Amino acid sequence: MKTVLMVAEKPSLAQSIAKILSRGNMSSHKGLNGTCSVHEYTGTFAGQPVRFKMTSVCGHVMTLDFLGKYNKWDKVDPAELFSQAPTEKKEANPKLNMVKFLQVEGRGCDYIVLWLDCDKEGENICFEVEATSKKEKAKQRPLALNTVEMLRVASSSLGMGPQHAMQTAERLYTQGYISYPRTETTHYPENFDLKGPLRQQANHPYWADTVKQLLAEGINRPRKGHDAGDHPPITPMRSATEAELGSEAWRLYEYITRHFIATVSYDCKYLQSTISFRIGPEHFTCTGKTVISPGFTEIMPWQSIPLEESLPTCQKGDTFPVGEVKLLEKQTSPPDYLTEAELITLMEKHGIGTDASIPVHINNICQRNYVVVESGRRLKPTNLGIVLVHGYYKIDAELVLPTIRSAVEKQLNLIAQGKADYRQVLGHTLDVFKRKFHYFVDSIAGMDELMEVSFSPLAATGKPLSRCGKCHRFMKYIQAKPSRLHCSHCDETYTLPQNGTIKLYKELRCPLDDFELVLWSSGSRGKSYPLCPYCYNHPPFRDMKKGMGCNECTHPTCQHSLSMLGIGQCVECESGVLVLDPTSGPKWKMACNKCNVVAHCFENAHRVRVSPETCSSCEAALLDVDFNKAKSPLPGDETQHTGCVFCDPVFQELVELKHAASCHPMHRGGPGRRQGRGRARGRRPAGKPSARRPKDKMSALAAYFV
Repeated sequence: MKTVLMVAEKPSLAQSIAKILSRGNMSSHKGLNGTCSVHEYTGTFAGQPVRFKMTSVCGHVMTLDFLGKYNKWDKVDPAELFSQAPTEKKEANPKLNMVKFLQVEGRGCDYIVLWLDCDKEGENICFEVEATSKKEKAKQRPLALNTVEMLRVASSSLGMGPQHAMQTAERLYTQGYISYPRTETTHYPENFDLKGPLRQQANHPYWADTVKQLLAEGINRPRKGHDAGDHPPITPMRSATEAELGSEAWRLYEYITRHFIATVSYDCKYLQSTISFRIGPEHFTCTGKTVISPGFTEIMPWQSIPLEESLPTCQKGDTFPVGEVKLLEKQTSPPDYLTEAELITLMEKHGIGTDASIPVHINNICQRNYVVVESGRRLKPTNLGIVLVHGYYKIDAELVLPTIRSAVEKQLNLIAQGKADYRQVLGHTLDVFKRKFHYFVDSIAGMDELMEVSFSPLAATGKPLSRCGKCHRFMKYIQAKPSRLHCSHCDETYTLPQNGTIKLYKELRCPLDDFELVLWSSGSRGKSYPLCPYCYNHPPFRDMKKGMGCNECTHPTCQHSLSMLGIGQCVECESGVLVLDPTSGPKWKMACNKCNVVAHCFENAHRVRVSPETCSSCEAALLDVDFNKAKSPLPGDETQHTGCVFCDPVFQELVELKHAASCHPMHRGGPGRRQGRGRARGRRPAGKPSARRPKDKMSALAAYFV
C-alpha cells in the first residue's frame, strides 16, 4: 500500500483535517521535534487505497535574515541594511528541527499533499527559490584522431565493426584520401602543415563555409595530445564526395574529415546556469546550458549542446508554481552487454592489443562463435563463450583476466624503449605460458565438466580405443584438442601428447597398472613412441615427470622403457637420449626423447635389438641387427652384425639424419658429449680420451650441429 504525506501550516489545523477525513478513526503520535503530531489512517487517494500521514509545520520553515553582525542595532547604521547588507536563508526556528522532522516523516512516502493558504505566503512555504548562479564555460574540441578512437566511433555511431572499419580505412589510405590509418598518436608535430589538408576541403559542398572562415580568421592550434612516435594522426589528404567513394567508405571519410576540421576549430563556449530552490523542506538544484559560441560543434553537430538543456531566465527571489510532484518507484537493472566501442575502450585501458590488433581480436571472438553481434553493435556471449570463460576461471583465472596480456604488452614497450632485454623477456614469457599450458592440459577435466552442462557429455563423444587398467572397459579417444582419453565408467580423463596421431599399441599392457599402451606418432618420417595413459598423467617413479612416455620411463625391466631401448646421448641436445623405435621397422629409426632429432638407420633390416653390451669407446649401447640376406650391406653373405652406431664403421654408413630441430649455438655434437641412456650406459669414464672419432656419416652429422 502506498503512503500519502499531508502537511498543514499549523498543528491544530492538521489535527482537525485528519479528524474530519478519518471520521475520527485515526492514531496519533508526537514527531521527533516534540511539537508536531503525526496522525495516521487509511483511505482512498487517486482511486487507490493508501495510508495517510497527516502532520504540519509551525508557520514558515525558512526565514530570511541579515548576517549576524548586522543584527546589532547599536553598531549598525540602518541605512546600510537597504543597500550593502547581505542576507541569508536559515531555519525560522532551529529549536523545532523542522527540516529534519519533515525529512524523517517524508521518507518512504509516495505522494505529498500540502494544505497551505492559496496565496503568496502559502506559495512561498511550498516553493522557495534560493539562489541562481551563472558561469561561462567551454567544451573542448576533440584531440587529433588515432586508430582506437576511429574504431570506437565507427562502431558506436556508424554501425561498422572494427575489422570492417579498419579495412575501409586502409582502402581510403591506399587510394590517397587519408593518411596512414594505423597510429596511436593524437598529437600533430609542430612542423605539420595543417593548412594544406584544410585548403583541400575549401570547396567541399558540406563544409566549405566553415573551412573558408577558419582559413580567413586563422586556425586554432590542435590540443596537445599523446605522441607515440609512430605516425601522425589520421588526416584527410584530399577532398572527396559520396558518389566518388561509395556509401560505406564515404561515411568513414566524412567522419575523419569533420573530426580533423574540428581539431583546428575553436572550443564551444556556453553559459552554465545553476538554480537552487526549495519545495517545502526539500532542497533541489537544476543546471542548464546556453550556447554563446558554437565553435567546433558547427562541424560536429552531434556534439552540440541540446536546446532542451537551457533554463528560463530567473533571478533570486522569483517564485514559480509547482506543476506536479510525484514519487516514482523503480528498481536497478543489471548492466547491458558491452558494445564494441565499450570493449575497445576497455582493451585500450587495460593494455590489451594495439591499434593494429584490437580489431583482429574482436573479429576473432566473433568468428569463433564466442560472441554474436546484436543490434546497437552489442556483443552477446554465446553458451560456448560463457563456458570457456568459466572454465578458464576455474582452472587458471589469469588466462581470462587482462593482467597477463597487459604485462606482456608493457614488457614489449620496455624492449622498444631499450629498457629491457629481448631474449630475457622472450624466455620468461615463453616459460610462463608453457607452464600455464601444461597446467591447463593437466586440469582439462574441469573444463569438460562445465562443457557437459551446456553441450554433449564427454562420455557421449569420441570413439573406443584402449582399455582402462582399473575397470578393464574401453576408454574413448577425444580427438578435439587437447586430445585425451576418457573412461566413462571410472569418470577419469587422461591427457595425451598433442599434435600427432594416437592409436592402440598392439594391445600391450603396462606392467605397473595394466592400462593398454597407445602409440603417439608425428608422422612416418617423424618421431613415435608408446605410452601408458596412466603413467603419462601419474609418474610412477621419482625421477619422472608428468607428460613422459615409455621412451623416458626408468622402469628397469619393461621392454618399452628407456632402460631397455636407450642407446646413447642425443647428437644435438645435452639432456636427451637416442631411443630405438621398435615399431619403425623395416625403416628403422632412433629418436631423441627430449628434442626433435630423428636418425634413420638399417633400412630393410629384419630385426634390430638393443644389446645389453656397451661400446668400449663411448659406452653407448650396442645394437644387434639382422639384415635381409638379399639386401645385406655386410661383406660376404653375412646377415647379422653387432656394433655401436657411433663408432662402428659399418653402422656409420647406415645412419642418416632425416629430421632435426633447428641448430642452436648451445647445442654440441660429436661422440665426446654423449652421456648414455639412463642406466649408467654411454658415459665415458672420467679422463679417458676418445679412442676413435666417428667418420663419414656420423662426422657429417656432428658437424651439422656445430
